Amino acid sequence: MLIKTEKIIGQIGLGYWGKNILRNLHELGVLHTACDSDEKALAAHRKTYPGARFTASYHDILANGEIKAVAIVSPAASHYRLAREAMLAGKDVFVEKPLALTVEEGRRLIELARETGRILMVGHILLYHPAVLRLKEIVDQGRIGKIQYIYSNRLNIGKLRTEENILWSFAPHDISIMLMLLGEDPVRVSAFGGDYLNRNIYDTTITTLEFRNGVKGHIFVSWLHPFKEQKLVIVGTKGMIVFDDVSREKLFLYNHVIQWEKGRIPVAHKAEAETIPFDPAEPLKDELRHFVQCVRERSEPKTSGEDGLRVLKILAAAERSLAESTTVPLTGADAAGTHPGCSHSGKDDFFVHPSAAVDEGAQVGAGSRIWHFSHVMAGARIGRDCILGQNVHIGPGVKIGDRCKVQNNVSIYTGVSLEDEVFCGPSCVFTNVYNPRAFIERKSEFLPTLVKRGATIGANATIVCGVTIGEYALVGAGAVVKGDVPPHAIVTGVPAKRTGWACRCGTPLKNGGGEATCSYCGEAYSIEGDKITRRQ
Repeated sequence: MLIKTEKIIGQIGLGYWGKNILRNLHELGVLHTACDSDEKALAAHRKTYPGARFTASYHDILANGEIKAVAIVSPAASHYRLAREAMLAGKDVFVEKPLALTVEEGRRLIELARETGRILMVGHILLYHPAVLRLKEIVDQGRIGKIQYIYSNRLNIGKLRTEENILWSFAPHDISIMLMLLGEDPVRVSAFGGDYLNRNIYDTTITTLEFRNGVKGHIFVSWLHPFKEQKLVIVGTKGMIVFDDVSREKLFLYNHVIQWEKGRIPVAHKAEAETIPFDPAEPLKDELRHFVQCVRERSEPKTSGEDGLRVLKILAAAERSLAESTTVPLTGADAAGTHPGCSHSGKDDFFVHPSAAVDEGAQVGAGSRIWHFSHVMAGARIGRDCILGQNVHIGPGVKIGDRCKVQNNVSIYTGVSLEDEVFCGPSCVFTNVYNPRAFIERKSEFLPTLVKRGATIGANATIVCGVTIGEYALVGAGAVVKGDVPPHAIVTGVPAKRTGWACRCGTPLKNGGGEATCSYCGEAYSIEGDKITRRQ
């Protein structure tokens, strides 16, 4: 059993929300070390918390045996990677919502937690809010009767994001509350919205959840609203209850009565709002205190990985509904998102847009998404959690690893292979014959091209066949690559030449005396001539 005052928690990420978690972990007396790549932020926090330890590299936290658990408060795109690395390093994990960015990634984290015996908890803070807990008591007591419908508004002006849309940023809060109140998952999800500031990044969405018991939930979220509103309304057969997180009192009960006059005309008889008292507490502190307790007692968190996965499935369905302008079922064959022309096992669920073509004999991994007017030919093999954008062509024999992103208007021909986590920018070009002629058959002369793990190819770049692009290399937009690219190299121009080095996270490195430290993630490298190695 761990001693209560032991400093056992490491924190990764000290940004917008991270500073609040830092304060609470420090006040709870459990903070061991906190990490952020921003040196200015670290300097400021060192002054505020002189007794705490800080580092620019999260590897320092994972390698420290005194740290038993980590709180991950980084951008959502890094949640899966960091949570996975932490559990493999023997740490319990608290990860802010969302658990991951794909359902398959969420499943993998849950399986890894089970295999390694680690605690996995997701930060759904409102389920620790004392007003929400009191609201749940009132509903369970039957004071508002049977729930008929629920709606929520989570609106504000900013904070505007570019790495995720409003649905993923705001809606998880209200989805988690609805699941808690109703005790079941929805059977259908539909969503629509607008991307007014950044193309394909929704600023405003309205999502409808339909439940088997007839209840509907409506979630309106926006960061383009003139004022802040965070309100949840539950309508029952005997009354209505409102959770207004912006109001000082927060919780209100309305005993309105609907009477039917002449047997067919409903008339509302309004009642004054009754303010519902509850024990004040800071939800974030209670949430983190619960995590620490679960770490010490080896108990299942109230908001476990499974709970995070339930929310993730709904977000994924809403995202699909936005893209297709349709209602998405969450039960039965349609919910799987499988395509009848593809080779897959029962667990390998993926999505193919109705306008796309996937030939019989192609293999597509779980969680992958193939969008408008794309074509995957027989013999192609696509890994898990890949995204093929609009008008993408994948030729026979092409191999694409896991978690790759191929943007719009890209053709990948026979002979090209992509390892895991490769990014192909819009309209980039691959060739497979060095000296093609329309009147000469040269299929036997295809030259293999290999793009290694984590590499990025910029928009409109051309990759001439027969080359290897190294791990985490970065090919600039419009570049023409005619030779091998070293790992981590940045190449630009026509023909492409090395103009710098890139960190694993994609940030350009500043080489000082043969050493470089990433300003974004804190990873350190040694550079000698045309060779770069990551320092452990």
